[in-house]
Amino acid sequence: MNLITGATGLLGSHIAEQLHSRGERTRALVRRGSDTSFLDGLGVEKVFGDLSDRAALEKAVQGVTRVYHSAAKVGDWGHWDEFQKITIDGTRNLLTAASAAGVERFLHISSISVYGYVDGEGVVLDETAPLGTNLYRWSYYSKAKVIAENMVWDWHREKKIKATVVRPSWLYGPRDRASIGRLIGAIRTQRAKIIGDGENRLSLSYAGNVAEGAILAATKPEALGQAYNCCSDGQITLSGYMNAIAKTLNAPAVEKKVPYQVAKTVGFLMEVFGRMTGRKEPPMISRYAVWLMGRRILFSNEKIRSLGWTPTINYETGIPMTVKWYLETTK
Repeated sequence: MNLITGATGLLGSHIAEQLHSRGERTRALVRRGSDTSFLDGLGVEKVFGDLSDRAALEKAVQGVTRVYHSAAKVGDWGHWDEFQKITIDGTRNLLTAASAAGVERFLHISSISVYGYVDGEGVVLDETAPLGTNLYRWSYYSKAKVIAENMVWDWHREKKIKATVVRPSWLYGPRDRASIGRLIGAIRTQRAKIIGDGENRLSLSYAGNVAEGAILAATKPEALGQAYNCCSDGQITLSGYMNAIAKTLNAPAVEKKVPYQVAKTVGFLMEVFGRMTGRKEPPMISRYAVWLMGRRILFSNEKIRSLGWTPTINYETGIPMTVKWYLETTK
């Protein structure tokens, strides 16, 4: 039996789909009111509750061999209390329940943003790089992910749980409710702008590919106690990604550009204004979003490739598939 948290999200749903295709029994911890139609179609067992519900967690981990912990407070906006409660305290609660139930493997989904907002032409980070470098003020998502991952490592070192960590990069794919809609909207209305010259390579991955990597890392004996960057399905630039979306939409190519530093400054000012006014919705652009799209840094995936990971879905297939999924679900 496998347990997935965050199974209604992008990566969690793809992990559920991959496990189903392997014929494995799967259970999901889901919040009441969540759209579980996709999971129901797979026959996934559900336990209703969240990461703060200890009774639900104790029920969810019973008889479980492997936990895929994908749930977190996602996004570059919100109050710190939310990130503390969901990402940090929630991870601790799940570790406690999983350890008490004798779970054999704990696969923690982290993020490449735990390295911090490092940038620079030709810089390539592997899993030995330090965590939390150059985090901005209000970098709550990344700060919380650093704390949660370090907690997992502490539990592993203390032999309370047997853990492996996967650090995905920017994800896309069907059931992406975070970025693809905003990109499609901006491209359709010709408001989209390329940050920088657009020639920077993205560490972009199809969510199904990362799900395959997560399952590989959770099941290989040699992956125990290891961290893996699971990113980059191939070579694609920011301009190439945005114009692949535009091509699928039959929209004009994205040619407008804004300098990286200008975009970063604008993002900072929008963050300040949003914090001062108590804005609940994220600003149109933030420093994290600028870094995500315009950074020159790359992340090595050689370690997980040596484990046997090879991306199944390439950009030529995955990008049109994702755009068409979004258009069909928003008719």
